[in-house]
Amino acid sequence: MIIDKNINPERDLYYLGGILIDILQKKNNKEVDYMDLYTLINNEKEITINLYSLTLDWLFILGIVVKGENGKIKKCF
Repeated sequence: MIIDKNINPERDLYYLGGILIDILQKKNNKEVDYMDLYTLINNEKEITINLYSLTLDWLFILGIVVKGENGKIKKCF
């Protein structure tokens, strides 16, 4: 799922993670609501909620985001 030569690169977690990082960089707030962030990425690149969750998991594993207060996504950069 992370890298697969048989699928479109637009569906790779690396690519979608890059889009999410770019969106988070543009936000002035350190914390973003889960569904607000989904709306922002979905406006830029249409993805399912499942693929969005997997992308957030990937960024969490890398240490780029953590769980903030009240279930928000907190960026670590």
